[in-house]
Amino acid sequence: MSLATIIGFLAGIVLFLGSIFISTDNYMAFVDLPSFVMVVGGTFASTFISYEPMYVMQAFRLMASIFFAPKIQRGVLQGEVARAIRWGYMIQKGGLAALEADTAKLKQQDRFLGYGVDLVIAGYSGDEVRSILTNAVETTFQRSCVPADILKNMAGTAPAYGMIGTLIGLVIMLGQMGSDPAALGPGMAVALITTLYGVLLPRMMLLPAASKIQQRQEIIRFRNYLVTEGLCLLAERKNPRFIQDAMNSFLDPSIHFDIDKQKSK
Repeated sequence: MSLATIIGFLAGIVLFLGSIFISTDNYMAFVDLPSFVMVVGGTFASTFISYEPMYVMQAFRLMASIFFAPKIQRGVLQGEVARAIRWGYMIQKGGLAALEADTAKLKQQDRFLGYGVDLVIAGYSGDEVRSILTNAVETTFQRSCVPADILKNMAGTAPAYGMIGTLIGLVIMLGQMGSDPAALGPGMAVALITTLYGVLLPRMMLLPAASKIQQRQEIIRFRNYLVTEGLCLLAERKNPRFIQDAMNSFLDPSIHFDIDKQKSK
């Protein structure tokens, strides 16, 4: 679980509700089903009109996934360097056949890495491997960011439906002014609450989720570029120490891999 995400989300809700409880005793004034339906229903309707349902559902699934820990963290990046170095030693001793035997199971677990290993085993040059994998990294990143774009679009749509609800509430209120002053309250509630919901939904849920989804995809893209560099160096038959130094240049100095330290353990 991503504790920071959960704590941040719960803290936002608690602070919002706490400010209401401190300010008034009429808590139910902030609960209005027509306003909720208007904002949430309208936002969902516009989203399904704008995008294919498959991508919308994917966006909702990824929005839920932000509450879980990301798969790629700092230690994983260092592990990629260690693996490329190990493969470098393996190729020195047994050639590409040894690499192919070592990665048989890995290809099923990590499709990108398996694809890159296949290119190396096929005998492509380092530049050819880099060109092919760079295209794969960027196109994968663009596809993976579609859910974040959808959530950002929803965040831009929700306030518009809040304003639509406000206009509807004002029309209802003005229509009752000449006959029943007591009917002004419901119209005013719809007018104000829809605006509140239209601002709260994107700021509390949609935009933060979109930002975290995109950030995680950027981390995956960075990892894939790191893997790409290692595979290019393996294709060029570079020695393990050169692979270490080249791949460490991608990382923060605090997590640089050190062959000498590993040998001394």
